[in-house]
Amino acid sequence: VLFTSGSTGIPKGVSIAHKSVIDYTFWVCETFKFDENEILANQAPFYFDNSILDIFSSIKSGATLHLLPNHLFAFPNKILECLEKEKVSTIFWVPSVLIYFANEKGLQKYSLNFLRKILFAGEIMPNKQLNIWRKHLPNALFANLYGPTEITDVCSFYIINRTFKDEELLPIGKACKNTELLVFDENMNFISPKQIGVKGELFVRGTSLSLGYYNDKEKTKQAFIQNPLHDNYLDLLYKTGDIVSYNEFGELLCYGRADNQIKYMGHRIELGEIESVINSHPNIKNSACIFKEDIICFYESKEELDFKSFLKDKLPSYMIPKNFIKIDKFKLNQNGKIDRKVLKELV
Repeated sequence: VLFTSGSTGIPKGVSIAHKSVIDYTFWVCETFKFDENEILANQAPFYFDNSILDIFSSIKSGATLHLLPNHLFAFPNKILECLEKEKVSTIFWVPSVLIYFANEKGLQKYSLNFLRKILFAGEIMPNKQLNIWRKHLPNALFANLYGPTEITDVCSFYIINRTFKDEELLPIGKACKNTELLVFDENMNFISPKQIGVKGELFVRGTSLSLGYYNDKEKTKQAFIQNPLHDNYLDLLYKTGDIVSYNEFGELLCYGRADNQIKYMGHRIELGEIESVINSHPNIKNSACIFKEDIICFYESKEELDFKSFLKDKLPSYMIPKNFIKIDKFKLNQNGKIDRKVLKELV
């Protein structure tokens, strides 16, 4: 049993089958070519689903796994020094940590010659900070993994193979092995990969599906539904609650939670889209938008910034936040993600 991150409310216990963990572990080792020479550095607490990759792929491949104390992640230099000293070859971290390390300019002090694979999942990764990592490690493999706890950690992946502008949204890619990704609109009409840019909610089917929420049949019934494309036999889909669309390469783009989709001034708006553009500002370290009567943007920067001219040509007027609030540093939850519940309490 693993608990969800709690980013959308109270964490829920998810019952995950051994077969799902085994299938996922074999996929990881096969896709990223893990062997006994691999050296991993763990960031995810063992109660967080990202740790499944660290623990079980290390056991399967005979790799070495270093457990990094959670409190050390507040000190990038200490962590980077450890990566260098232990010749770490692979990391699987949440984007907030990678963003923080890029912003603090710690990468400049360490060559990290042994670091060959940088995997991340759990949040939208801004291309601005990702480009800093890619510039520092031009020969490394970078992969954006996506998936909630309910589908055994990861159901889609994108190995980064082209350049991206800072304001672009990074794809979450295509389905993992033995997994199928389906997109439906709010009326449960199927959206095909040919319908480029049409947004809908992502549903997942396959061997990765968990057994549901521990001791909570009602929530399980709400989240794991019969495939609406047929009723011939039991065919469960997991309702992710994430808004996605296809790009011209057949890859999925994730705009964030449906909870973060708002109706404002007659328009449907994904707050994640606004954050992606704001994060491309050269003096922004990170940002998060919430909606409370108006769109409010919290941003992390060394100085107060005027966004009006910067956003004028990048966003329609109805998507530009009404208020901008500078904060010194975002509070992260136990899993290393921005704690949005704290932000809502500030306004």
